[in-house]
Amino acid sequence: MEPWIIAAAAIGGYLLGSIPFGVIATRMAGLDIRSVGSGNIGATNVLRTGRKDLALITLVGDAAKGGVAVLIAKFLLLDDPVIYCLAGGAAFVGHLFPVWLKFKGGKGVATFIGVLLAAHWPAGLAVCAMWLLMFLASRISSLSALTAAALSPAFVFFTGGPYAALVLAMALALLVFIRHHENITRLLKGEEPKSVFKK
Repeated sequence: MEPWIIAAAAIGGYLLGSIPFGVIATRMAGLDIRSVGSGNIGATNVLRTGRKDLALITLVGDAAKGGVAVLIAKFLLLDDPVIYCLAGGAAFVGHLFPVWLKFKGGKGVATFIGVLLAAHWPAGLAVCAMWLLMFLASRISSLSALTAAALSPAFVFFTGGPYAALVLAMALALLVFIRHHENITRLLKGEEPKSVFKK
């Protein structure tokens, strides 16, 4: 495997992942998401602005950039699970630590889902279904994300995903847990707020 292919997958994936759709979307409305709610650049915090359209743009954009990074690596570089999983992992890291925002990014749930859908879609769909089921049961976004992330390696394994995708799911799930450490503390204390949607 040529070194330039590895470098292109890693650097290209990281730069794609660094695109801060939450910041871009809210700036179009004259807002800065980093000064709203938790200051996180993800869709859940964008929703706190009251603009569901901006939250949807952020959600789709954050998921798409992870998926696009994987697909570009598949079709333009090398259709090798190691390469496209590397690109997806780099995109996820880019979202968490974007160069454009002084390495202060989001928690990566949407990007994680986008990466997994593109790398091994059966597991990606299973993660989406688990998130939805947990959210309907608990109405707690963070708990839904943590549960889906924790089960993602099992989903990859039992749907026959490549070994590289299994390693990717494990690594990204660990990072999701690390980025949600404050949420985990609140969950253990029973203080994590539920999501309430108003008409």
